[in-house]
Amino acid sequence: MANVNKVMLLGNITRDLEVRYTPKGTAVCDLGMAVNRIRTGDNGERIEEVTYVDVTLWGKQAELAGKYLGKGRSVFIEGRLQLDQWDDKATGQKRQRLRVVGENMQFIGGQGGGGGQGGGNPSAPPQSQQSSPPPQQQSSPPPAQGGAPAADSFENDSDDIPF
Repeated sequence: MANVNKVMLLGNITRDLEVRYTPKGTAVCDLGMAVNRIRTGDNGERIEEVTYVDVTLWGKQAELAGKYLGKGRSVFIEGRLQLDQWDDKATGQKRQRLRVVGENMQFIGGQGGGGGQGGGNPSAPPQSQQSSPPPQQQSSPPPAQGGAPAADSFENDSDDIPF
């Protein structure tokens, strides 16, 4: 039987982030996300439900999140569910918590949007989702007769050669 453990969340950070490191030097960042769902009730009213989710990021993604994300910032997280279980030392009861272990992360919106530490930072990484279309390339002249491009349509631009 096949099994799938995949979670995709698009929401807002609920608190400022803090990155800590394991004894071996691996970065870890725990963050809280608020994910909204809007639905229509029985009598037609608009109902907004909020779900709060704990997410843990590891390694480079944890470092990037700690550097560029802050409270209120939108983020897309792809990951998997993990169940943590422990004994509560104060009450002696068994406790458990379901959380998401993030495997991929994308910053959403502009650098100044949503507040937090990420706003207005000129050294922030480029956003993975662009709000404006890519610049249009100049069109080249039509090919000369015989299907071959005109000789002057090729630009001598060695910077575009990938090798």
